[in-house]
Amino acid sequence: MKTWQLQQAKNHLSEVVRNALHDGPQTITLHGTPASIVISFDEYTRAVCTGKHSEPLSVFFHNSPLLEAGIDLKRSNDTGRSEVIR
Repeated sequence: MKTWQLQQAKNHLSEVVRNALHDGPQTITLHGTPASIVISFDEYTRAVCTGKHSEPLSVFFHNSPLLEAGIDLKRSNDTGRSEVIR
């Protein structure tokens, strides 16, 4: 990810946008501190609209990088307490 100082980004805005489209997010700093990021419209849409076109939760878990971590995700057959304790 390329980093631009604010004044530099203002002077080269077309290049910042072009880089965001082709190379990914571009960070803009203000007084040496990251202040904002320029991203492509497609990347923004994917990030914001995940609720409308997202995959089912089961697919998300199946594709998780933690799948190989050995975490047991099987549902227990335990139904809980059989009687209420008062």
